[in-house]
Amino acid sequence: MRVTLDIPDEIHAILKARAKNEGTTMRAIILRAINAELRRESPPALPERKGKFELSQIRSKRPGTLKLGEEGVYEYIDFP
Repeated sequence: MRVTLDIPDEIHAILKARAKNEGTTMRAIILRAINAELRRESPPALPERKGKFELSQIRSKRPGTLKLGEEGVYEYIDFP
């Protein structure tokens, strides 16, 4: 299966250099990392939530004028 990922430039450069140093491919390193993550013990399941929940909201100083592209969202929401 083919998947597209957005990888920050700094991480991409590190990944590319490591692949070259190890004489392997970026794909192989990524698959190793995914396999290692999947083998880790799973965290306990979260309790089932019943009722209402809240979604994150981005407040605008000028409603209706906020235009987010693929990169713009990173300015407003912290991603891990």
